[in-house]
Amino acid sequence: MSRVGVRGEIRGRLGAVQLEVRKRIQKQLYGPGQRLPSERELSNEFEMPRVSLHECLVQLEAEGLIYRETNRGWYVSPPRFLYNPQSRGHFTQSAVEQGRRPSTRVIDKRLTPAPQQVSELLELAAETELACIRRVRSIDGRPVLYVEHYFSPTVFPDLFEQDLSGSLTELYRDRYGFHYGRMRYQIIPTAVRNDAAKVLRLANGGPALLVRRVNHEASGRAKDCDLEYWRHDAVLVEVEVEN
Repeated sequence: MSRVGVRGEIRGRLGAVQLEVRKRIQKQLYGPGQRLPSERELSNEFEMPRVSLHECLVQLEAEGLIYRETNRGWYVSPPRFLYNPQSRGHFTQSAVEQGRRPSTRVIDKRLTPAPQQVSELLELAAETELACIRRVRSIDGRPVLYVEHYFSPTVFPDLFEQDLSGSLTELYRDRYGFHYGRMRYQIIPTAVRNDAAKVLRLANGGPALLVRRVNHEASGRAKDCDLEYWRHDAVLVEVEVEN
């Protein structure tokens, strides 16, 4: 068989395997959130070299049908979380409204020199000392969002002593009587590393969606900011504009 013929046969086998996995997902033989058989098991079942089988799975991942977690394997993708930047609803409220089960875990809280991008967003001098709260937020038990929240330690006194697992927006309103004036969002494709990659169960340098949110007080002055690192395969940014 010619080289062209061999390549055509390989593409045909790859397509057949992808079609079979799609069918199993559609029939819910592999249900949402369920772990797929290992690459070795699938390679043996389909009598295909593991490197070729991996290529099939990567293509299905690109279509949003499956996702992978470092050292855990491949899983069937559940519905994406709908994220509307124009909504004033917080993460927990939005998830519940979508019929999902949200949870939040506080990683740590500390004083730290502001990273360069935070200094620029808040228009502060380089390395100004800020308070930082780091959290990981999950939907249906799956970590989908790593957040770093930065603010001046003098703005919200004793904030570190409060329950930080809920909505900070509600905490600011109920305890400090603070209401945001406006918010500014920047959405950027990025790569996650170190702690963010670890808590999101991604390989170091894996793809993510970075949402940089700056919150302003009624006077217009920047008050605090969030760096939100979303698993790119778990979120859908949706904005509806009326004419």
